[in-house]
Amino acid sequence: MILGIDEVGRGPYAGPLVIGACILPDAEKIREEPEKYHWISELTDSKKLTARRREVLYDKIKEGAAAAATGWVSANKIDEIGLSESLKLACRRAVKQIQETHVPFSEIIIDGTVNFLSGTPLEKYVSTLKKGDLLIKEISAASILAKVERDRYMAELAEKYPEYGFEKHVGYGTAAHQKAMGEFGLTPEHRRSFRPVREIVLKQLGTEQQKAKEAGTKNESTTTGKSDARNESTTTREFGNLGEEKVAEFLASKGHEIIARNFKTKYFEIDIISKLDDSLFFTEVKYRKTAKFGEATEFVDRKKQEQMRFAAESYLAMHPEFKDFTIRLAVAGVSGEDFQIEDWIVID
Repeated sequence: MILGIDEVGRGPYAGPLVIGACILPDAEKIREEPEKYHWISELTDSKKLTARRREVLYDKIKEGAAAAATGWVSANKIDEIGLSESLKLACRRAVKQIQETHVPFSEIIIDGTVNFLSGTPLEKYVSTLKKGDLLIKEISAASILAKVERDRYMAELAEKYPEYGFEKHVGYGTAAHQKAMGEFGLTPEHRRSFRPVREIVLKQLGTEQQKAKEAGTKNESTTTGKSDARNESTTTREFGNLGEEKVAEFLASKGHEIIARNFKTKYFEIDIISKLDDSLFFTEVKYRKTAKFGEATEFVDRKKQEQMRFAAESYLAMHPEFKDFTIRLAVAGVSGEDFQIEDWIVID
């Protein structure tokens, strides 16, 4: 009984890494019901099948395999531990699910040349095989499982981030994908540890910082003739800045080291970035003239939290010196003419 292993998503710029694992019915069972299992003869490398055919075979595998599973590692985790460790982690996750089915196997064959289970008790049962997805039906099934599930996930991402065309390139570094990253920035699904992605982030950062510098110079030289609306906007901004100053002082009194204030790019803005122990805090500051601050959830909904996390992850990608720090998202509320801090709440 062979447990076949194959991976999908090693090289894309975005999206998860997925490893498939599969045990097919034993030969005796197939001989007893040849019509039921005729689909096994059609199994091959998933890349050689049409998307429609993969979907059909996927359903057959899920229905007829003795055991089938996939192990996933997110883009964020890949950035955290690296691709090699991610391959091992995804493989262990897939195999653990297979073991929980209690379906026996006597050999594990992994497509390629690397034993993802080295250093585990299963290492001695593993062999690797180049082009295994063409030669071993269990590996073919594993590759189809991983490919179909990952493609479905990327199609869901395409609905969430329609500008990027994930349904077409499924995260790989095509010209269209690189153009979209340059135009719209990165999503939380992009692998910031991959050099081409990191270079795009750094290029955008340099461009936006230069624009901000030029805009600041221009604003300083054109301070007359503003409308009442502009004056009102300026006053609001000044109040916000004073509120942020109060929050920065508060955080410093609690032992935080202030890393940055009003860090802006075209794609995100962070009010205060501070460091405490091994955590990096990204604080959103809200000023209200009269109303009390209340709960953080009053104005920081799920969408806003996603934006904050995207900003935090992007900042870390631009500043690798903080790569080992834990991201913490926080909200501070300031109110009144004396800028009283109503609360500072860690929300994630």
